[in-house]
Amino acid sequence: MKTDMMPQKVQDYFNNGARKINKVVPNDNYSLTVYFNSDEVRVYDMSNNLFGVFEILKDRKKFKEVFIDEYGNIAWDRDNTIDSNVKWDNRIDICKDSVYMDSIPQ
Repeated sequence: MKTDMMPQKVQDYFNNGARKINKVVPNDNYSLTVYFNSDEVRVYDMSNNLFGVFEILKDRKKFKEVFIDEYGNIAWDRDNTIDSNVKWDNRIDICKDSVYMDSIPQ
C-alpha cells in the first residue's frame, strides 16, 4: 500500500514509531487500560465490539483473563486448558497498533 493512500492517523502512528504494550488491565466496563513503552496510558473500549469472535468476552471472567501474547498483542485464550501454540484457533487477539490508534489517552 502506498503511504499516500493510508489514513492520516495510521501515517502519524508509524511516523512516530510503533509502540509496545507493557501492561494491560481489564476494567469492569469492558474497556482495557493499556500501558505503552512510550509512557502513555490509554483506554481501549471494547464494549461495542463484543460480537463475532469476541462474543466470548461478554463473560466478565473471561474478559479479565486478558494478557499480552508473545507478539506483543492483546490476547485471550478461549479455553485455558488448550495450548494455543498447538491449536491455533484457540486464541483471539487484537493488534497492538490497532489498540493504540483506536484508544483514548488518559
